[in-house]
Amino acid sequence: MPLSFAAINAALLRGKPYKPSDRHGFYLHVAASGTKSWRYT
Repeated sequence: MPLSFAAINAALLRGKPYKPSDRHGFYLHVAASGTKSWRYT
């Protein structure tokens, strides 16, 4: 399921990095500092 605009904006700081994923190898890397960046695997 693709990440929606609302889901991307709702990605919150959790104290450690995590990566909610999209289909086709894209994921949103959310750093411990709260910085968000797109990555592709």
